[in-house]
Amino acid sequence: MNGPRPPPALLHTPGFAHFSIAWSPFHNTRLAVASSANFGLVGNGRLHLTSVVAGPTGALTLNLDKQYETQDGLYDVAWSEIHENQLVTASGDGSIKLWDVVLNNTPIRAWQEHTREVFSVDWSNIKKDMFVSSSWDGNVKLWTPERPRSVLTLQAHQSCVYQAMFSPHQPDLIASCSTDGTLKIFDLRTPSFVPTTNAFTNPMSTAVLTVPRVDKLAKVWDCRMIKLQETGNVGGACETQLLGHEYAVRKVQWSPHRAEVLATASYDMTCRVWNTVPAAGRPQLMYIHDPHTEFVVGCSWSLYDEGVLASCGWDSRLNVFRV
Repeated sequence: MNGPRPPPALLHTPGFAHFSIAWSPFHNTRLAVASSANFGLVGNGRLHLTSVVAGPTGALTLNLDKQYETQDGLYDVAWSEIHENQLVTASGDGSIKLWDVVLNNTPIRAWQEHTREVFSVDWSNIKKDMFVSSSWDGNVKLWTPERPRSVLTLQAHQSCVYQAMFSPHQPDLIASCSTDGTLKIFDLRTPSFVPTTNAFTNPMSTAVLTVPRVDKLAKVWDCRMIKLQETGNVGGACETQLLGHEYAVRKVQWSPHRAEVLATASYDMTCRVWNTVPAAGRPQLMYIHDPHTEFVVGCSWSLYDEGVLASCGWDSRLNVFRV
């Protein structure tokens, strides 16, 4: 399964455990890494800006271009879809900060509405002036960079919301997942989320998603099969289960180039690549990336170069490699 491959490009940032990575939607070699001292439990954070350089033989290397210090740990990062030099970060002090990589030292804007740690941020690739955040306070908030306050607050869950993301196909749909064991889908075109059905009130034409889980599985769901009138019913149909990780799955990301391929990051210190609809007789598991020596908590596909994947972990190492 794992044939001879060149070693991954490596960036080591001692003292700062990585929590998230994001490729720039404008520059095919630019990456951002959100990190925290002391594994995010206490202490400051750091935003790293890196670039990928391909050598004459095709081997990849990583350069650290710039870094920003923060007073609290950083848990997530997302690039702006409208400004090539801007990005937002999610912080342990409940703040969201907007940075411009051309400027030094301080963010150009900050928001402080969440009452607990902000654990995720995601910028819409369709409504390019909007981004979403999720927090341990149970709320999901929508933002635009030009406004001093959030546009909308969704009281999404009763406990920590690990992640909230826009649909890449439907600009008014947001999915959130929580420590309460549920994944919810919100339709911003409706006046409110429908808690009794755990669903949305407008149908989707494209709604296949995958969920990371503490039971070592990643599950792929087709949410077009939701039956809106069945109160209490779990929405969607589970299309497939990806079994292979030895500990909880922390992150999943679909390939932007192949609709059937996705990557997972796990506490078993590996990043794995899967084919959800393999040919007859072929396994779902395509590749295991295992150089990390601590929890792997982030993975991200290059938007421009098919098969190039980045992974990061609590070992303070960023890897970029070809699958």
